[in-house]
Amino acid sequence: MHAVEASSPAPRVDAWAVNSAHCQVHYQILAEAEPDVLCRVLNYFALQFLVPREVNVLREDDVLAIDIVIDVLSWHRAQVIGEKLRNLISVCSLELRPTELARPQAVQAASQ
Repeated sequence: MHAVEASSPAPRVDAWAVNSAHCQVHYQILAEAEPDVLCRVLNYFALQFLVPREVNVLREDDVLAIDIVIDVLSWHRAQVIGEKLRNLISVCSLELRPTELARPQAVQAASQ
């Protein structure tokens, strides 16, 4: 027997924004309180080899308020992930903003 060392894979390179500075990004999501919503939302980050710094979920009646903070993400990639999250059928709205100073203005959009 031999020990296997656990190592996390390197984050994926953002080919469309190679020279972009990375920032910390905060996603605020309102979604229907469905059993698989949280897994589907977090899967978009897992597919990019991203582990959130912080995840908070609060259920109020039939709505989940999901706050996710991600480090080391280019603003471009954050917006792409945000658009994918908006397309989830159970997501009602999503607000995306950088949490550090001197970053692009907050972006807010709601699904239909």
